[in-house]
Amino acid sequence: MNRVLCVGVFLLAGAPAPGRAADWPMLGGRPERSMVSPEQGLPVEWNAGVKGPRKNIKWSAPLGRVTYSTPVVSGGRVFIGTDNDKPDPLLQRGVLKCFAEADGRLLWQATHEKLPNAGEDDGSLGVCSTPCVAGEFVYYVSNRGELVCRAVADGREVWLLDLRGTLGVAPNQASASSPLVAGDLVFVVTGHGTDYKTGKLKNPAAPSFLAVNRHTGKVAWQDNSPGARILTGQWGSPGYGIVDGRPQVAFPGGDGWLYSFEPATGRLLWKFNAKAHEKPSASGEPETTFNLVAAPVFADGRVYIAVGEPEASSGPGALRCIDARKTGDVTATAEIWRVGGEQFNDSISMAVVHEGLVYAVDTPGFLNCFDAATGRRLWVHDLKANVWGSPLIADGRIYLQTGEGDVIIFAVGREAKLIAKNSGLPDMGHGTPVAANGVLFLAAQKALYAVAVEK
Repeated sequence: MNRVLCVGVFLLAGAPAPGRAADWPMLGGRPERSMVSPEQGLPVEWNAGVKGPRKNIKWSAPLGRVTYSTPVVSGGRVFIGTDNDKPDPLLQRGVLKCFAEADGRLLWQATHEKLPNAGEDDGSLGVCSTPCVAGEFVYYVSNRGELVCRAVADGREVWLLDLRGTLGVAPNQASASSPLVAGDLVFVVTGHGTDYKTGKLKNPAAPSFLAVNRHTGKVAWQDNSPGARILTGQWGSPGYGIVDGRPQVAFPGGDGWLYSFEPATGRLLWKFNAKAHEKPSASGEPETTFNLVAAPVFADGRVYIAVGEPEASSGPGALRCIDARKTGDVTATAEIWRVGGEQFNDSISMAVVHEGLVYAVDTPGFLNCFDAATGRRLWVHDLKANVWGSPLIADGRIYLQTGEGDVIIFAVGREAKLIAKNSGLPDMGHGTPVAANGVLFLAAQKALYAVAVEK
């Protein structure tokens, strides 16, 4: 294990510098990553006016040609990654955009040239990372494999850490991790992976997980636990929780293992083999070779995570509930429950834990509700569309965006109750809804929509 111990000061605060109470400053809203919002009065109907009358659209703002980032909202501003919609490969750029929360005005944008190696920076993608805002600064991973810190006010670059040039990281297709700030550190999955063409890993010693001083951009500690066992790429994001008074940051590894560390030092607390969810075959290999892409979700001393891989063929998956209080290799001892086989396929979506229930969707598009204590499935609904994004719980409802361009709304609870199916926004695709300050934010491929009940 390659680890550089932290020499800076780490504060044990479990969240970034606070914004307004109802802001949504990072993927999942909070370091625990569970997509639960306190917002009330959100709409269940809307229309951009392309087909039918315009309804409940507060504003819309243009993005690029393709968008895989999720919007975050902090301090009166909305941030999202995208591209610049240029068909000429020489003119393509990754872009981070900053809009005014009130009216969608573009306040500033930062652009990043594409890498010459399309295997590390796919020409069809831009900035895939969902940003994280902490105080006066916004952090994200560029399409060039750079961890970037910018000033929220004007987009000025404060510091930039080149993960490729400095640490020997080689991304597979895209850099997509969403940074997480806790105390004085920013945590990120580096994106190190195999060569897109050959499938071989060039530098097993390169770090997979990273902690960086958020003020200076200096590496606090790094870890390369997945090493030569990385299956393809690493597109996941870390999650953070305090369990029985012990802070921990969990990273989804490209080898299918989940690793949890002491945030201040990088000392390994526990690890769990999440891909060996069925009995090994005669060859000794686990049944699935799916990766960990979703961020781990902390709730009530437990961690929830599913296995899956972008664009992979649907197959056996698993949603796992892990006891985060144990130490060491906890594969055989920490699993509280697992749902797999015919009940749960591969998934790259984050689970949501709310009032004793767990809501989780798999890639083929089955939305499930499980009892958080036992893992017993209470209901399932076939959405008739693939899903890559994660469910949002807000205003007593579940909001979920599908790959077919719909936003499906269910009531929370132990019984399935479909409220609405919305198809009123053009160019919708895979994405994750966000709610902040009375507004629902929905990212289409080419536009960002702020949806609110008209007054």
